[in-house]
Amino acid sequence: MGIHTVLFDLDGTLIDTNELIIESFMHTFHQFGKNLTREEAISFIGPPLRDTFRQYDPAQAEVMMQTYREHNRMHHDDFVSAFPNVLTTIDQLYDKNVQLGIVTTKLRGTVNMGLNVTGLDPYFQSVITLDDVTYAKPHPEPVVMAMNDLGARAEATLMVGDNSHDIEAGNHAGVKTAAVSWSLKDREALLECHPTYMLEDMRDLFTIIGV
Repeated sequence: MGIHTVLFDLDGTLIDTNELIIESFMHTFHQFGKNLTREEAISFIGPPLRDTFRQYDPAQAEVMMQTYREHNRMHHDDFVSAFPNVLTTIDQLYDKNVQLGIVTTKLRGTVNMGLNVTGLDPYFQSVITLDDVTYAKPHPEPVVMAMNDLGARAEATLMVGDNSHDIEAGNHAGVKTAAVSWSLKDREALLECHPTYMLEDMRDLFTIIGV
């Protein structure tokens, strides 16, 4: 069976928020007395913010999250853009009636900001955010929820992401998975999660899907 539904992570996969996220982490930790290296900030990309800040300081986690989100929201539009060939690829998949969804660990407000500023907002029939789920990726719940939204079958669904959490969530949900080579995460670490495909360019989806 071919692929009729493609689910995407948002940050680091469709839109380049890497510098915004790195800056937001560095700013937040600095406010709480720790100077974060760029490498440390990159290591925090992917999991829900609450998990990251709880590991550092459970007592301050909520306040740190608020600090991060305020900084992130304030500087959002200065930093965020779509990765190369994303818009044209998504537009063509949409025209070919491929069902498209977003599965992200971000809150809906900042997800909407990212989709709006990049012009991606008209294309997705399902957008699953952290607000919508009990368990975030790598749990399969958000992937399954998006498939239910779209009436999609697991064997005809592909989950695309830049992080181990994306690939693991897809694997747990029984769908095909694709890691993206433009991830800030180590390519070998992504391959260890056994994605079905590795995308060198977003247009590789045309070959995989056969459009």
